[in-house]
Amino acid sequence: MEVPYNPLTEVQGTKSLTVALSDATKAETSDILYHEVLDIPLPELQHLKTLEVAFHHATTNEVVIHTIRFPKQSTVGDVINYLKTKVELSHEDAELRLDAELRLLETCNSIIYQVFPLNQEIENINDQYRTLRAEEIPEEQKDLGPQHRLIHVYHFTKELYEGQLQVDNFGEPFIFVIRDDETLAEIKLRIQKKLQVPDEEFSKWKFAFVSLGNPRYLQDSDVVSTRFEEEVAKELGIPVQYQRFWLWGKRENCTYRPHRRLNPLEEAQPVGQLGKVSRKSNKLKLFLEVGLEQDSQKEEILLFFKLYDPIKEELRYVGRLFVKGTGKPTEILTKLNELAGFAPDEDIELFEEIGFDEPKVMCEHVDKNRTFRASEFVFFDHVSEITTFCFLVYDTVQLQDGDIICLQKRHQAGAVKCCYPNVPSFLEYVHNRQVVRFRSLEKPMEDEFSLVLSKLNSYDDVVERVAGHLSLDDPSKIRLTSHNCYSQQPKPQPIKYRGVEHLSDMLTHYDQTSDILYYEVLDIPLPDLQCLKTLKVAFHHATKDEVVTHTIRLPKQSTVADMINDLKTKVELSHKDAKLRLVEVFYHKIYKIFQLNEKIENINDQYWTIRAEEIPEEQKDLGPQDSLIHVYHFTKDASQNQVQIQNFGEPFLFVIRDDETLAEIKLRIQNKLHVPNEEFSKWKFAFVSLGNPRYLQDSDVVFTLFKKIGVYGAWEEYLGLEHSDNAYKRSYDSNDDNGCSHPLKKRVRS
Repeated sequence: MEVPYNPLTEVQGTKSLTVALSDATKAETSDILYHEVLDIPLPELQHLKTLEVAFHHATTNEVVIHTIRFPKQSTVGDVINYLKTKVELSHEDAELRLDAELRLLETCNSIIYQVFPLNQEIENINDQYRTLRAEEIPEEQKDLGPQHRLIHVYHFTKELYEGQLQVDNFGEPFIFVIRDDETLAEIKLRIQKKLQVPDEEFSKWKFAFVSLGNPRYLQDSDVVSTRFEEEVAKELGIPVQYQRFWLWGKRENCTYRPHRRLNPLEEAQPVGQLGKVSRKSNKLKLFLEVGLEQDSQKEEILLFFKLYDPIKEELRYVGRLFVKGTGKPTEILTKLNELAGFAPDEDIELFEEIGFDEPKVMCEHVDKNRTFRASEFVFFDHVSEITTFCFLVYDTVQLQDGDIICLQKRHQAGAVKCCYPNVPSFLEYVHNRQVVRFRSLEKPMEDEFSLVLSKLNSYDDVVERVAGHLSLDDPSKIRLTSHNCYSQQPKPQPIKYRGVEHLSDMLTHYDQTSDILYYEVLDIPLPDLQCLKTLKVAFHHATKDEVVTHTIRLPKQSTVADMINDLKTKVELSHKDAKLRLVEVFYHKIYKIFQLNEKIENINDQYWTIRAEEIPEEQKDLGPQDSLIHVYHFTKDASQNQVQIQNFGEPFLFVIRDDETLAEIKLRIQNKLHVPNEEFSKWKFAFVSLGNPRYLQDSDVVFTLFKKIGVYGAWEEYLGLEHSDNAYKRSYDSNDDNGCSHPLKKRVRS
């Protein structure tokens, strides 16, 4: 059977026949159109709302479907008045017919989902998926007193579904009135009479209080009353007569406020059905209004009040009031001063707390001389944390149930200076408040202290607070480093002086936010330090197994030669005319020998080790018969079904001659490294190119294997010394950054 995909229901709703025949979802074209012959022109029909309403007669089992057309802005009351003229009511007398009261319900799957208020517009009522039912309101359900309660009554059976018994509703649901003192036995008699069920059949029926699909079976002696309210009374100690429940709703600005009070028909519904009133969520959230002696009137608004004390920097709840929508704040100032504990004539300011979540706080000044239903607000766009605000006048806005009004004494000129003198500035501070954990960069795993800051704090604000905590006179000597949220370590590069605008920028790492900052106390101001290049250089003594790390600071435009000259004044040389060179080491390989005229600004010691060493006499003034080669220690690892070379230990530079055999080279290497004969006899020698070893014999001339690139040879072609990485150990310690070993390592600040 073919079904129309999307019938044309609008006048001139398509530009051409081609568009009418197209299925946009499938990029296909049909050759079929469906038609209807209407009883009125389509342009007129489109201004009307068409509803199908099932009218249930009060005394017979008759149900008649009525198709009703009304202007879209009509109300449920208009529909009911029209129905009264079309349906058969229980009252035959014409005057009594006029007094008959009807109600319109929404049902689906044998459950009553809502009873429509008379003033609701029909435009948004949908009868496509749920049934609209109209019925007379029985006399006993009119003018209910506090001892009466309207409840929903549903028929159900229990079905086994996926191994669990579940409630399955069927038949016609109905609304029924009960009294507070009425037992189940009394209620059963009235239900049996209403439904006209024979005794034999009715005796098989069971009665249960059902909440969220879970039946709780009742005994004839049970008093079926306001069970939910009684449970609240037991739990919270609030008498039933003082309980008034409101729907708790989410507003467009993502705040949550009491939306409206439940009407009597909603209060009669099972608690499990109330979550479906808004149709947005099956979760039920209610606000419990407690202790007011009389009900609010329709024109009154429920407002909540908070008191702000700028000296204590405290905002607290002080009470709630029902106010007339046509009234003005000036009419309740005495009452507000009483709530705040102020003198009756205290001059106070009022602000509405509109939104507190991202992206920013919204807080508006309330004009005390305008009505609550038509208040003109001034919007505070908070720029700085202390005094600067941008004032924008909003259009007329209405206060509504659940709104929050904050009050405070009017701030007087010459009064005690406060960091946050009014409600908007305080809310902005609270919204951006951030507790930051500070750690010393030298102990990156230990929290040292915490400070309460604002995400809007500037760079200067943060370092001043840190310096104050450390009793440091000069905040410019504080250097901060951000936290890497993925590695849980400090970021490689510190924050530059005034290099970020706000604290929030310091705490952000890609899409994550941290609450950790690392600090250092410098010996010179950070702006001065940033004009210098700071490098850590590991100096290897020529004749001792000793490595000393020096921190060198020089202007960024200095050269490697400048650094070497500075280093010479700090280290112990083997002789006064010794020459030094600077090399870059990473994972036990020498990657670079720095040229003397190279600028130090671009040298990175974060991931590579910068090593300084004396140039041996035999490596100076090399001729064409000499070659300076790299010599690395290695072992072979076959752990992943593939033999791979693993370098370890200290790499070094070594000079060989063009006629020198491996046997001669081995003797000089053994002498250089001081390896005992027994251990050295186990070592193998290989020419390694791009990770592939070619093992050598003592008679091989090694010089011919190395390609000449400049004077130093290719970095990935080296003479490899294969031996166990734990059999030969000089007194070397592991390097922090790259796994290279250094003998007798000491750290010296220069």
